[in-house]
Amino acid sequence: MGNNGGFENRFGMNTRLINWFGYASPATFYPLAGKMIPWFWALAALFGIAGLYVGFFVAPTDAQQGEGYRIIFIHVPASWMSMFIYLVMAFWAALGLGFNTRLSGMMATSLAPTGALMAFLSLWTGALWGKPMWGAWWVWDARLTSELILFFLYIGFIALQSAIDDPRRADKAGAVLALVGVVNIPIIYFSVKWWNTLHQGASVSLTRSPSMAQTMLWGMLLMALAFWMYAIAVSLTRVRAIILERERHAGWVEELEEVAT
Repeated sequence: MGNNGGFENRFGMNTRLINWFGYASPATFYPLAGKMIPWFWALAALFGIAGLYVGFFVAPTDAQQGEGYRIIFIHVPASWMSMFIYLVMAFWAALGLGFNTRLSGMMATSLAPTGALMAFLSLWTGALWGKPMWGAWWVWDARLTSELILFFLYIGFIALQSAIDDPRRADKAGAVLALVGVVNIPIIYFSVKWWNTLHQGASVSLTRSPSMAQTMLWGMLLMALAFWMYAIAVSLTRVRAIILERERHAGWVEELEEVAT
């Protein structure tokens, strides 16, 4: 009985793994993504409204920076997401490169524009904050410069894939660039510690208490969740479009088109 139970447990685990691996197929993942998208849009709206309300109406005025500091409720979450999305993009790219899975490359492709948007928001909101605080729109600060490089990496990834007609070759070329660019992420994060920069250190850390009011922290975290949900919703929407484009000659896509018409 004990051996049979162990066999059944292992068999059940293997079955669950097979079910999960089944979602690596574009045909299986496409309807799943369609079901998840509305939920992530709803969560993005919910967290976004709550975060903006807390950040702009509840959080107190900063004693040194005045009302101008409130740009951080957009700037900091956008900066976090620009780095996190790149890591996720590189992860999917590595999976596609290592296991030659079609969906992995599609996921990496779908994430790049959203990551570029977050990097762009980080740079421009930083400039809007820097002008009144530093007296300049831009300085060649280590963190600002490395964030600009991250933006160019996103643009380079998108441009490289667009320049190659064969999607599978484009995925592999983009994966190499994405993996090489990963080295820039720790440079961004640790730049304020490694070099003498104008940019202030992290206000939120896993190793120490946050150096800000509790309401400020909650506003920032809510906005980070909103950006996270938005990134997932947009990426899933985009990957569904990519799947339809690349799998347009597959039988299941033709069946979808027949049902739609």
